Amino acid sequence: MTARIAPATLKAWLRDGGELAILDAREEGEFGASHLFWAVPCPLSQAELRAPGLLPRRDVRVVCTDGGAGHAERLATVLQSLGCADVAVLEGGTPAWQAAGYELFSGVNVPSKAFGEWVEHHYETPSVDATELAAMQAAGEDLLVVDSRPMAEFHAMSIPGAIDVPGAELAYRVPGMLARPSTTVVVNCAGRTRSILGAESLRRAGLPNRVVALRNGTMGWELAGFTCNRGREERYAAGTPADAAETLLRARRFAEGVGVRWTDRAGLTAMQAEAGRSTYLLDVRDPAEFAAGHLPGSASAPGGQLVQATDGWVAVRGARIVLVDDTGTRAAMTAGWLRQLGGWEVFVLSDGLQGKLETGAVTPRLPDALRPDIPRVAPDAVRAGAVAVVDLARSLAFRAGHIPGAIWGVRTRLDAVLPRLPAGRPVVVAAPSPDLAALGAAELRGLGVAEVAVLEGGTAAWQAAGFPLESGRTDPPDEACIDAYLRPYDRNSGVEDAMRAYLAWEIDLVHAVERDGDAPFGAW
Repeated sequence: MTARIAPATLKAWLRDGGELAILDAREEGEFGASHLFWAVPCPLSQAELRAPGLLPRRDVRVVCTDGGAGHAERLATVLQSLGCADVAVLEGGTPAWQAAGYELFSGVNVPSKAFGEWVEHHYETPSVDATELAAMQAAGEDLLVVDSRPMAEFHAMSIPGAIDVPGAELAYRVPGMLARPSTTVVVNCAGRTRSILGAESLRRAGLPNRVVALRNGTMGWELAGFTCNRGREERYAAGTPADAAETLLRARRFAEGVGVRWTDRAGLTAMQAEAGRSTYLLDVRDPAEFAAGHLPGSASAPGGQLVQATDGWVAVRGARIVLVDDTGTRAAMTAGWLRQLGGWEVFVLSDGLQGKLETGAVTPRLPDALRPDIPRVAPDAVRAGAVAVVDLARSLAFRAGHIPGAIWGVRTRLDAVLPRLPAGRPVVVAAPSPDLAALGAAELRGLGVAEVAVLEGGTAAWQAAGFPLESGRTDPPDEACIDAYLRPYDRNSGVEDAMRAYLAWEIDLVHAVERDGDAPFGAW
């Protein structure tokens, strides 16, 4: 029987100094509507795949929550099947938390977003708005505009003249990109957080140039009536910068000044072996560098994204976080921000990329004991048209491209798909990973679908075979995208209003955090 705890008990646990993970069982869109500040999304539809990475230690204290609809109990059962031994459910979920007088938050990546606002206030990060930047460009001022987002986001929408230099790369790459101390560096993102943290990273690293954040990023640019570029791919030069030793000295000074410590492989091994403590090992380099060679047991967590969305990798409050890269600058800068975000011991691994390395991307896998035995079929069998296809991709990915005629669904909500399945046809499940597809197929079996198989290689294999995809921004419609917290750009209508609401939400987070009282920003 899973233990149930009252909101007051969980509030006390948040403040007792022990390790604690709060996992929300709802889908991301539902989570984003209202949740606890330190809750981490662990959607029930992907829990078996996501939870092991979020919980390095299976005997850590975990509390499952939801919106009161019973998903938390099912998540607790999944966690126990994975070996978690100390699992409780928040009685009444978020409604009970609010009824007890505690704060709830909308949006996603809330601790990181709120931290960005704290950084701006604490360090007095200078900024310019879109109109000011446009005037500076029109006047021919000496500028370097750098976009602190990953290439996929930059490619979709960028400020004219900008170069892509994602967050952790800024203090590592930008000094070598500047020929003159008179050049003004402008850092932007889509909204506020990565602009602020990126600009302040360069300032904390001691860059002598004037550095400013672009206030409200690409959203502010378009709201001011300017047009963003689409499809651009300008980015920093690959390889180790010539001044890597100098940037490391500056980054180390910043990190150690806020309480970051350094360790070696022997120290890491001792941490990982210590009972009662959770240790995350995160590689902050670009994903392509990670795939080319990384430390066994590490996860790819590009530094800028890690600070921007810490809850995508780290669930345990009070845990240790060990960061690694090749030269130290990116790890040190990232560590400095995580330490100030608060609630963890943060280390940089000094010799992490020495010795034998693994290659390739690391993808979550089900334990063998939990993997359903489901038959697989090739794309050719699906193309024959005698089957119905159920696609478990993220709703936004499904909109971008799916097998013609496929039906989108969420793995643990497939009862909603049943009325749309053609009578008498076998069902083939497509998904981004074979394990997720197998779990979905097992769900359909449990709902009475007799003949079900998995598409070998998913939609990617279909496309690689040369077969066509279809797309459409209204399938599924916005209101059905429970698995994604839609950004303003993702919406089919009211985009400008959504931009304004989002920016206002970010700015107001500081006040909500003060009311909540459980964010130790700057308390290193």
